[in-house]
Amino acid sequence: MNATPAEAFDLLYAEAAPALAHQTYLLTGRRRPAEESVERAFQLAWERWPEVATDPDPAGWVRAAAYEYAVSPWYLLRRGYEQPDHPATDPAGSPLRAALLALPPAHRRALLLYDGLGLDLPETAAETEASTPATAGRLLHARAAVVRQVPELRTPGLLQERLSALTLNGPAPGLPTARAVRTGSERKARFWTRLTISCVVLLAAVTAFALVTAPNHYARPTGPPHRVEGVPPRGGPQQLTTADKKLWKKLSTARPNGPGRLVPRPE
Repeated sequence: MNATPAEAFDLLYAEAAPALAHQTYLLTGRRRPAEESVERAFQLAWERWPEVATDPDPAGWVRAAAYEYAVSPWYLLRRGYEQPDHPATDPAGSPLRAALLALPPAHRRALLLYDGLGLDLPETAAETEASTPATAGRLLHARAAVVRQVPELRTPGLLQERLSALTLNGPAPGLPTARAVRTGSERKARFWTRLTISCVVLLAAVTAFALVTAPNHYARPTGPPHRVEGVPPRGGPQQLTTADKKLWKKLSTARPNGPGRLVPRPE
């Protein structure tokens, strides 16, 4: 009898989540981000379960998502996540943990996959979304940096042995149940669906309002008044001043006192 999607998810969660929590703790050095990364990766897996269920390696699919969240730079911006947690007394593992956390995130992830989990170089390159030569370069630099801090790991095979042991050790993960993860994933999916619908409705309402209130013809904007310079003076007779009007009135009413007016006469 075939298992239901929920049963298959719960089985994958029970088998992979605890070990994945130890691995992400080794990547981050912080318990809370490690647990959040694993929970978020499984929520994403349940959201895309048809894709995950048909994947050749469902555990690898979830691992890639968890690692991506674990080494995300935004975690470093959250308060309280600036410094790694203080691990329990572990004389053998503490120097290696410190050396691993000193590596760049991409180098740390490649080293954990290749030497810690035993993936081959092409698989490591595919999971880290890098080329094979770039992944090989990261591994070489990561190994050299770790050996500089922990010289005893120069012994062939010792780095892989210690790193494999660290992936299985760590604080007991405080992960939620598989059902809680599925419920949280469904709740987030409903939230984003409602938010998307609300945004679409709001955009449609704003568009309709703009169509109703928008002018249906072009109105030339009226510029502000300003003084026009360089206009020639108005032509024609000039306006009489008060003094000119008085003189004209005086001349028109006064009797002539000079010689008689010369009037041409025809012969």
